[in-house]
Parts: sequence; C-alpha cells; structure tokens
Amino acid sequence: MMPSQKWFLHPLRVRYQETDQMGVVFHGNYITWFEIGRTELIRSSGYDYKTVEQQGLLLPVVDLQCRYELPARYDDTVLICTRISDFSPVRLSFESEIRRVGLDQFHQAIIENSEELPGERLVAGGTKHVWVNEKWRPARLDKALPELYALLQSLA
Repeated sequence: MMPSQKWFLHPLRVRYQETDQMGVVFHGNYITWFEIGRTELIRSSGYDYKTVEQQGLLLPVVDLQCRYELPARYDDTVLICTRISDFSPVRLSFESEIRRVGLDQFHQAIIENSEELPGERLVAGGTKHVWVNEKWRPARLDKALPELYALLQSLA
C-alpha cells in the first residue's frame, strides 16, 4: 500500500534530561519519540492504545528502522511527524521523521498538517507491527475491531 499523504505532526521541545554529555539528544530518545508519534496519531483519530488493549489486541513492534542525519539539542523545538506507510488486516507500518523547526512553525504545526513537512529533517525511519491477541497469536484487525480497521483504512 502507498504511504498515506497525511502526516500527523506532534510538537515537542527537547528537555535537558533527553540530552547526553555531548549536549545532543541521546539516540534512544528518538525511538521513544517515534512511539509518541504513533500513539498520538491514533489518539487524534478517536482511539487510544489502552482501549485497543482492553479489546484484547496488542500491537508489538517487529521491525525498527532509524537513520540519524543531524542532532537535536537541548531546548530545540522539534516535530514528531508520523504517517501510516503500510496497512493490512494483520500488519501496520508507520513512517516517522523528527524535524527541527522554528518557534513559528512549532506552534503552527499544532493546528495543521500538510504534505510538505516544515523544518530540517534530523531523523528518519519507521516501525512495523503485527496485530496479536492476548496469547500473542496473530489476529485480524478487520474481524476483531472492524471500526478501528475502517478508521486506519481512512488514514492509510
């Protein structure tokens, strides 16, 4: 399936605790930011992971890609950009970018998404997931939660 044309943008200001001795964001924090992007994309669509898990479905990461291009630093304003890149009844993949933006773009991005991403790309990557039930057996989202399946279809 082709990537969604809709990016979900979530603003974040780099906190001191996220930086290392070199004064840059510790590399593992970008993975956490990818997760924040996925969670907030789903939440902005009217669902949250807690509700999905209460319905007996889990969505573990089975693959992760992350390419570091430029460092983020303390107090930078960044956008976590997330979109669905692949989708089926049993799999879900996300494309993610972390972008440094100016303060004017940071506040603007809270209220609007666009095809053209603002700012400078720092990190690019994504995650692949498989829907499983509580026993960690593959599950078909279209059968288990058809309304969520339809919602994800509309986003993809």
